Amino acid sequence: MPCTLKKPQQVIALLASALWTAAAYAAPYPEKPVRMICPFPPGGAADMVSRLLAEKMTASLGRQVIIDNRTGAGGNIGVELAAKAAPDGYTILLASSSNFSFAPSLGAKLPYDPQRDFSSIALAVMVPNLLTANVSVPARNIAELIQLAKASPGKVTFASPGTGTTSHIIGELFAHSAGIKLLHIPFKGGGPASVALLGGHVQLLFGSVSTSLPNIKAGKLRGLGVTSTRRSAAAPEIPTIAESGLPGFEVVQWFGVAAGAATSKTIVNRLNADVIQATASADFRDNLMRQGLDAAPANTPQQFTAYIADEVTRLTKFFKESGLKLE
Repeated sequence: MPCTLKKPQQVIALLASALWTAAAYAAPYPEKPVRMICPFPPGGAADMVSRLLAEKMTASLGRQVIIDNRTGAGGNIGVELAAKAAPDGYTILLASSSNFSFAPSLGAKLPYDPQRDFSSIALAVMVPNLLTANVSVPARNIAELIQLAKASPGKVTFASPGTGTTSHIIGELFAHSAGIKLLHIPFKGGGPASVALLGGHVQLLFGSVSTSLPNIKAGKLRGLGVTSTRRSAAAPEIPTIAESGLPGFEVVQWFGVAAGAATSKTIVNRLNADVIQATASADFRDNLMRQGLDAAPANTPQQFTAYIADEVTRLTKFFKESGLKLE
């Protein structure tokens, strides 16, 4: 049979992958500290999740997992750095929905390809949003809200911290899925948006669970539904949007762990076991719950890869059908 010659770049890539794999089998892993790149600044949810994971993984790996915050360009700088790092398991990335699903779905020009340049390790944390309403809104659940919006197209308002934010995208996805038209009112940040909601200047907001719950418990806002397919551990009394009339609806932010594409399966599987062990621990889950976050169900690298691909497909379809353009 005639053989097909490969391009020089392909040959080099194959040789590099083989060398890294051989090296991984030749020496026990890990032999030195592991760097976890967090592409977002200290103090936020991403940084908190990375540090919780690092603490647990340091114990299970027997080597220090060091957080390296490499911020800028909406996380793209840190993600690109991780994509170009040696695929030896000593540089891993805190992957996020912002960089691995939302940006690609919007057709953003990225200095990396999430599916080509990375090996998925594990989905770790889910960040559901909570649809809250001002108490003056005459809707006590999702079904009543949809009915209200259909009766007054474009008159029911929802706030967001700004155009193109996750909160804005979730609102547009919700309206599209429900077949209704909502009026988007962007603000300059989450604080002003929340103040406007509390003051009754806008009617709805897709906000974080942690910031919404105190006002719900105080009777200042009404919680209508969470955007994940499972109820939030922090607010189990509030139903999901999916169970309230929109089956299958799910729009969440998430965090996971990924490594360079040529990382050996042995190392990927080892790190997967460490992440899953971390997210299953009671104190890890308790720390998340206090922040309105949820641990992801146990999953394999293959399942995480499929999850990302399915999300990109679904979101890309939505942006195309809705015609939503984000600057």
